[in-house]
Amino acid sequence: MRRKISLILSLVFCFALAFAFAGLDSANAQTEQNNRVRQVASPTPTPITKTATPAPTAQPTPNPDDEIIKVDTELVNLSVRVIDRNNRPINNLAQKDFTILEDNVAQPIEFFSRAEVPTNYSLVIDNSGSLRQQLEKVIEAGKIITNTNRADDETSIIRFVSSDKIEIVQDFTANKTDINDALDNLYIEGGQTAIIDAVYLAAEKVTEYEKKDGSDRKRRALILVSDGEDRDSYYKEQQLFELLRETDVQIYVIGFVGDLSKDGGFISKSPQAKAKAFLEKLAVETGGKSYFPESINELTRIAQDISSELRTQYSIGYIPTNDRRDGSYRNIKVQVADGPNKQKRIAVTRAGRTADPEGGKPNLQKN
Repeated sequence: MRRKISLILSLVFCFALAFAFAGLDSANAQTEQNNRVRQVASPTPTPITKTATPAPTAQPTPNPDDEIIKVDTELVNLSVRVIDRNNRPINNLAQKDFTILEDNVAQPIEFFSRAEVPTNYSLVIDNSGSLRQQLEKVIEAGKIITNTNRADDETSIIRFVSSDKIEIVQDFTANKTDINDALDNLYIEGGQTAIIDAVYLAAEKVTEYEKKDGSDRKRRALILVSDGEDRDSYYKEQQLFELLRETDVQIYVIGFVGDLSKDGGFISKSPQAKAKAFLEKLAVETGGKSYFPESINELTRIAQDISSELRTQYSIGYIPTNDRRDGSYRNIKVQVADGPNKQKRIAVTRAGRTADPEGGKPNLQKN
């Protein structure tokens, strides 16, 4: 009997050992398998290229109303003067009195103001020998204009003679003392007058200065003082007017053309007639104004008139209905409703604009 019991216990002990060893082998195999899994799942990190994948179905569908839609618009800003038949300013008009036409198509007005707008302008003064007799009075007139500056107005002084003598003697500043000092330091110098180059470079400078985005409402202008006779410019007249059509710079001209010859050829204009026509075109194309004093004593009145002209204007902005950015020229016309008793109101602004070309504005480079 005891022998049977011993035999049974021996068998049970053997079965237990076998079962334990089997469990240990299974655990070891599971551990080795887990180690292999961890080695495969944790490779050395490598850069991952992100690719667009559809959103998982579990994600909420975006609300179309929350999407941001970017629209590339081109806001056109106009500085408009309104006068009567006697060239007297009219300053009490409302937006409803104006109609803007681009290539004879009415445009919706997006922005309108008749309040004073800060102005950035450059005094571009001929320092060649042709202005030797007038320079002192020109400096005095420049001070009259700049002394009427408001707190947010900024002025620069540019003197020019030939193409290699066009310099900024005072960059844009609101400091009237610095401006007057720069005017006092102007001097006459010999050289072949390059008016076209001077206006071209000055227009580029004033256009880009402090230009931020479509919210920029500063008015930009040049006040050019010269006899109007260009003798040796790098840029051509056509290039200059192409540039002016791309900008919103107004040009006011004080032209001392009296000393130029009035003798012309059988077909060609006289030097005086040619210079006067060029200066008038600068003013008309940009919505400015031209003055041709017969005496330097008129400069005080002209300076006061320019100061008034710069500030008695309407600022009007519109987004063109023709949104093609093809670099084409568009004619602009501003119409103003007649006043009481059919009083004629005349709007003066730039004659047109060049639409921005697709891909950005091209830059003229000097080789």
